[in-house]
Amino acid sequence: MSNRDFRTVNRVLGDVPRIGPFPADQVVPWSIIGLLSYLIVQGFLQAGWFATGIVTAWGWATWWTVSSNKTFFGKFVSTPRITRGYKPFTSLVNQNKIKTKKRR
Repeated sequence: MSNRDFRTVNRVLGDVPRIGPFPADQVVPWSIIGLLSYLIVQGFLQAGWFATGIVTAWGWATWWTVSSNKTFFGKFVSTPRITRGYKPFTSLVNQNKIKTKKRR
C-alpha cells in the first residue's frame, strides 16, 4: 500500500460563515448599531457625517470585540437548577410489558 495524503475537497468546511470579509453573525448587529448611531448622531444631535462614522465604527469595534470571544457571552448563561425527586419510573414506550410483569 502506498502512503497517500488526503486531498481537501471543500476548503470552507469548518470555517466561520462570511459575507465578503465580514463574519455573517456580525451583519445584523452591525446594521442595528449603524442605524441607531445614525438616528442618534445625525437625527438627534445633528453632529455631521464624520461624527456619525466615528460613533458607528466605535460601536462596531466594541460589538466585535465583545461578541467574538464566545466565553464572554457564555458568562451570562444561567446554570441549570437540579433538584432531586422521588417518583417511580414509568415507561412511556413499554407500558403493557411493565404492567404484565407486576401482575405475576
